Parts: sequence; structure tokens; C-alpha cells
Amino acid sequence: MKQAKVLIARENGKYHIKVEGRANFECSPTLRNFASSIDEHDCKGIFIDLSECVGMDSTFMGILALIGLKTKKIGFLTNIVNASENNKKLLNGLGLQKIFNYTTSSEIESQQRWVDAVSSSDKKEKAETVLQAHETLMEVDQQNIPKFQNVVDFVKKDLTKEDKKD
Repeated sequence: MKQAKVLIARENGKYHIKVEGRANFECSPTLRNFASSIDEHDCKGIFIDLSECVGMDSTFMGILALIGLKTKKIGFLTNIVNASENNKKLLNGLGLQKIFNYTTSSEIESQQRWVDAVSSSDKKEKAETVLQAHETLMEVDQQNIPKFQNVVDFVKKDLTKEDKKD
């Protein structure tokens, strides 16, 4: 299946992210980089529009959780906009309702200047993204530990092998 398209726009300190298609680990590194760039003095809100998102894997949801944790520390919840019942079920199944605000409206204007978030093809960056995403899911909800501990252990081992090659 074709990789999701992730679009990002910023206006008046508010970030708008639009996800189109099936969101998975392929499109997650760019969103991870975005999460690390969120500045508490500059960010006034984050709205993630899932109206055209047909599904998500655990890595993508982990990166959404990373964004949610960062904004919660700043003092507000990340808004998940127009999520289908299936996507809400996926997110809630990982305990992420604690860090998100579900809404059916956002402040996205039709003339928004969207920037296509280019995905990374770097194997190591993807592996680091998978690792951080799953560690974040385990941090948000302890019930995720048995679900993802094997993934975390496997990716850590894989990254150690890659580091030895370099």
C-alpha cells in the first residue's frame, strides 16, 4: 500500500498536520523530527487532522504519542481532529486518550500553506524512530510494555549491529 502523505502548516504559533492515507513507520521519521523541534515558547497548539487517514501502525501512533507528551509538558493537549472511529479505537487501545483531545473541528483555514513532509530513506533513522515510538507508547501506558517489549529489544539489538558495522 502507498505510504501516507503528511502535510504540515504553521500559522500564529499553531501547527496543523494533515495525514492522508495509511500512516506507518515510513512517514514517521519526519514527524519525529518535528516533535523534537517543538518549542514551548513558540508553540500555541497542535492539530492533527486524521480525516483522510485510513489507518496507522504502532510506530506512527508512538510518534503521535511523542508529540502528545511534549505538548502536555508545555501545558496543553494535542488535538486529534476528525479521527474515524477505527483510528480512535487504535489510539485508545494504546491508552493514548490520556494525552489527546479528540475534536471534529480545527482552526485550519482553506488557504493554509501546506508543506509536504519528506520522508527519510535512512535505515538507521527509521530504526531509531521505531525504537523511540515504541518506548514512548510504553511510557504513556504500562499496559503497552508486554505488547512492545520484544519490538524494543529487537530494534536495540539491530541498532547495536549497525553501530558495530560503522
